[in-house]
Amino acid sequence: MELIKFKYKSFKIINMRTLLIGIFLVVLSAQSYAQNTAIEKEIKDLSIAKWQWMADKDVNKLADLFHDKSRFVHMSGTWKKDRELEIIETGSIWYKNADVHDVVVEIFDNNTVVLWNRITLMAHVRGNDVSNEFTVTEFYKKEGDDWKLLDLTFSSVRDTHEIEH
Repeated sequence: MELIKFKYKSFKIINMRTLLIGIFLVVLSAQSYAQNTAIEKEIKDLSIAKWQWMADKDVNKLADLFHDKSRFVHMSGTWKKDRELEIIETGSIWYKNADVHDVVVEIFDNNTVVLWNRITLMAHVRGNDVSNEFTVTEFYKKEGDDWKLLDLTFSSVRDTHEIEH
C-alpha cells in the first residue's frame, strides 16, 4: 500500500509541476504578444506621422527620425539622409499625400522592425503632379527610447498589388 501512495504523490508532484510550467509559458507568451502588439502600433503610428511630416516638409522632425546612416531608394536613384532632407525641404519631391491602403509589420526583435505599406502617392516632382502606386519598405531600429528609420525603399507596383499577411 505504501508503494502505491508514493507513486500517487510522485504523480501529483509531476502533474503540479507540468501545470505550473504550462501556466508560466502561457503568461510569458501573453506578455510577448502584448509587447509585440504595442511595438507594431508604435511603428504604424510613426510611419503615418512620417508621411505627414513629409507632406508638411517638416525636415526637423524627419531629421530626428532618419538614422544618420539611412538610405532612401527611389525610382530615380538611391541617396543618404542629407540628400533626402534637402529634396524634401526644397520641394524637389513634395510628398503631398500618401494614401495608405495596407500595412504589414514584422518584428524581428524588440529593436528591429520592418514595415511594408501599400500606398498611392500623390507627389509634385520636377514641376509636375504625379500619382504612383508603391509598396514602401521601411526598416526601423530602436536606439535608446527612439525608433530610427534606417531605410525607405519605394517599389513601383500595379494597383492590384497585395501584401501577403
